[in-house]
Amino acid sequence: MKYAVIQVFIQRVTGLVCSIAATACLSISVIAGDATIASASDRNDESYHQDYVYGEPAEPSDAWRIARGGRLYDKWYAVTDVDKPEMTHSAWPASNTMKSGATTWRCKSCHGWDFAGKDGKYASGSYNTGIPGVRGVDDKDVGDIHAILMDDTHGYTHDMIPKNDMLHLAFFLSKGQYDITTYVNADGTVNGDAERGKAMFQNTCAACHGFDGRALNWGDEENPNYIGTEASKNPWEVMAKIRHGHPATEMISYAGFAMQDAADVLAYTQMLPAK
Repeated sequence: MKYAVIQVFIQRVTGLVCSIAATACLSISVIAGDATIASASDRNDESYHQDYVYGEPAEPSDAWRIARGGRLYDKWYAVTDVDKPEMTHSAWPASNTMKSGATTWRCKSCHGWDFAGKDGKYASGSYNTGIPGVRGVDDKDVGDIHAILMDDTHGYTHDMIPKNDMLHLAFFLSKGQYDITTYVNADGTVNGDAERGKAMFQNTCAACHGFDGRALNWGDEENPNYIGTEASKNPWEVMAKIRHGHPATEMISYAGFAMQDAADVLAYTQMLPAK
């Protein structure tokens, strides 16, 4: 009898159990202090995943807004799930013929992962435009930044980026920037504690990337492109992804944690296999 009671208790307090592929999911509903189990068939599981990717909390925290704004800065048309622009941005300089079309509409394409534009990593290379960074709007009024985004130079409209998202982007530019040189050196080395980053990676990032970082491959079998590859090749971009997540995916964000946490994770990812 006692064993049966224990079994019932365990069943009643079973929490959310989800596989990465979301093939099975159980959830707890607590009503008046009583827990009951609802099967996955009672819920539209896909809508919950899509809401995380494209939706917004009822009461968004500042950290969530910064993460959302950071992803918009990265690739706003993926974040908002709209068709990407086909024409090259009118402010994109004719001197740069290496990029065209939708890429030229991404904030990061002009201003860089380091927010420094022509005075940072984009002083040379395929994204060299001669355009300054966005450090000048750090801590500025969100409304003023919103107006800049919609001026004749930038040319964004609420038909392209909904007003609420435009304000999240402006909030990010005001409150979410950081001095990347504190964490990533000019040679790409990272000022982080890799051992501490290992603990965080293995308990968060590994859920998708795998313990060795090779569960996701953006390349192919002959020329793989893992998180370890990216972290060594472009730590400035990977820092942004760790901090804000990746557009249009369920990648988690470290925006709610200290900047040093992201740097420590980045330091560890540079130790993961590149091939």
